[in-house]
Amino acid sequence: MTVQLRPWSPSDAPALLAARRSSPDLSRQFGGLEFADGTQAAAHIQTHLRFDESAVNWAVVEDGVAVGNVGLSAIERRHGTAWAHYWLAQPVRGRGLAAGALQSAATWAFDDGLFRLELGHRLDNPASCRVAVAAGFVAEGIERQKLRYGDVRHDVETHARLATDPVGQAVALPVNGS
Repeated sequence: MTVQLRPWSPSDAPALLAARRSSPDLSRQFGGLEFADGTQAAAHIQTHLRFDESAVNWAVVEDGVAVGNVGLSAIERRHGTAWAHYWLAQPVRGRGLAAGALQSAATWAFDDGLFRLELGHRLDNPASCRVAVAAGFVAEGIERQKLRYGDVRHDVETHARLATDPVGQAVALPVNGS
């Protein structure tokens, strides 16, 4: 099995559609979008999973098929900061791929001149917390009722990793084509 990170391509639309349908909890990651077909998934890749000066996204690819995403958004060069995010399709979770992808994204960001990466996860998502910690992100505090999904508000634990922090324990994934 070969796992790597690479920028998304419109040809990944069928895989994105399958990943989105693999788990109801991904609805939050996609802002409620359901992707009725491959055309809508391809449009999402082009508009939201882009790779440019303000956002970078890599497909987590296993044996040639995109099974997840790791990205940096809100890239701010003056202060050297960005917001990290990640998700995986249900069938590939629990194998360290998200932590490895996040580790690689952090290395790329620091090599590209950023200094501070931030992320947040709902308190009711301990798996996301484990990913952050494994990739060397340090918990910084709780933001009360920060996120709202439907009528429910969720507390969020924020984490950050600085360029000067130790590398996490996760095994980084190779990055191709960025």
